Amino acid sequence: MPPPGVCLNIVEARHKQDGQGSISNPSFLFGQDYLQLKEFCITKRVKFIDNMFPPDMRSIGQGLLSPSHLAHVVWLRPAKIVQNPSFVVREFSRFDFCQGILGNCWFLASIGALTFHDKILMQVVPVKQGFEENYCGLFHFRFWRFGKWVDVVIDDKLPTINGRPIFVQSKKQNEFWPSLLEKAYAKVCGSYADMNAGTLAEAMVDFTGGVHMCIQLSNPPSDLWESMSRAGRFGALMGCSTPKGESPSLSLCPNGLVQGHAYTVTGVIQVMSRGKPVKIVRLWNPWGKGEWNGDWSDQSSIWKTVSPQDREKCLSVAEDGEFWMTLEDLCEFYTELDLCGLNPDFLDEDSSGLWRSSIAEGRWVAGTTAGGCMNNRETFWTNPQFRIKVWKEISTRTAAKNMLVSLMQKPDKRNRRLVQNFHIGFTVFEVKEKDQPHKGKFPASFFSAQKPAAQTKTFINAREVMEFLTLMPGEYVIVPSTFNPNETSSFILTINCRTETLC
Repeated sequence: MPPPGVCLNIVEARHKQDGQGSISNPSFLFGQDYLQLKEFCITKRVKFIDNMFPPDMRSIGQGLLSPSHLAHVVWLRPAKIVQNPSFVVREFSRFDFCQGILGNCWFLASIGALTFHDKILMQVVPVKQGFEENYCGLFHFRFWRFGKWVDVVIDDKLPTINGRPIFVQSKKQNEFWPSLLEKAYAKVCGSYADMNAGTLAEAMVDFTGGVHMCIQLSNPPSDLWESMSRAGRFGALMGCSTPKGESPSLSLCPNGLVQGHAYTVTGVIQVMSRGKPVKIVRLWNPWGKGEWNGDWSDQSSIWKTVSPQDREKCLSVAEDGEFWMTLEDLCEFYTELDLCGLNPDFLDEDSSGLWRSSIAEGRWVAGTTAGGCMNNRETFWTNPQFRIKVWKEISTRTAAKNMLVSLMQKPDKRNRRLVQNFHIGFTVFEVKEKDQPHKGKFPASFFSAQKPAAQTKTFINAREVMEFLTLMPGEYVIVPSTFNPNETSSFILTINCRTETLC
């Protein structure tokens, strides 16, 4: 029997920590076992060639390169590019690389955040692989993909033109971990072209398998600074995005920011300027260049108003894509802030170890379990339903939020660009004792007579939607749904609940 309060048909995530698909026991993408493949290559004295992601045009994908450029692409192993290739030189750093011709700033900005957290980085990038002993042209990386960790093997043949990699660029010509990590994720997505355009949240969750929260900076919460500071202390990944411009292509604004672009949050600090505290945020552009030129930028005279110690600690005038700005400017010029941690501890002050995660997988099937949103009164009740109990009222010390609910669509296509995301959301209803059904689902009459206790603010066309909720003691039913009825898709419902509420 599940422990009291666990959602009906939902298992606690910690029960699956060591099972197939856990970080310690990942699944093999396409059944390719890294250790077996490496032993075979060493025994046979051959270098690995990955037939599941072959070094040819199929892996580059459609529409990314012009025919004239494709004609000049040559796939080379690192030893054919430089004389003494290294997997990593000294240590992993955001300054190791810059974005190539591929529109995957969302992925590279997430890697920039990843380099601050060795524990998470080592999960994604296994150690003890390189170009030295037992090298056989084989590498592997790990990503969390829709409920499970997968180990992804690749060969080290990289697409080049004139002897240089055409996608992510390493600033040290003999360092190849960025190019190989990018190739592994391209394999997961289906091709390099399938990595064009995306969101920080997608890559951050795939790097951590953890808890993600998105904050709309156009209407920031009053505790935004506290949330960012706490996320930094708990080792959460942070990034933010600028609004899209009128042009479909990226354009540089007069203030130095790029429209429709992802940035890594690399620092959060308060300094004294002219006798007053100022909250400033450090950001990094994955282009490896191109910086904000307003207040607190590298050349700003405002730096003369802070102490020499703060100036020495914070200010760098290198053209490396990294810069500072105030929290107010962050909210004015960026649209979203994404926070993602291994666990929910960063969600609340003094809450380390006080959260529990539960997860369920489900599916909407046209004609049976895809009833659409509440606008469809006759069919809404046919959607999957999940029940939870909140046993104890949260204390006033812990603010108002006691539950983070996430709904993620699970694709059924290999190529990321072919995935059709529906507009999704979820609705939460309180269940009174008189409402208890004899068996099975709550009927249409239950939902017709009820007002939602909580719900997503809007149904959006995204891989994942989430809401940070307050639920008082009682029993509830959560109904995930697409906006329109009869849309077939799989989903993952994750509930992160404060243990003091015993939900």
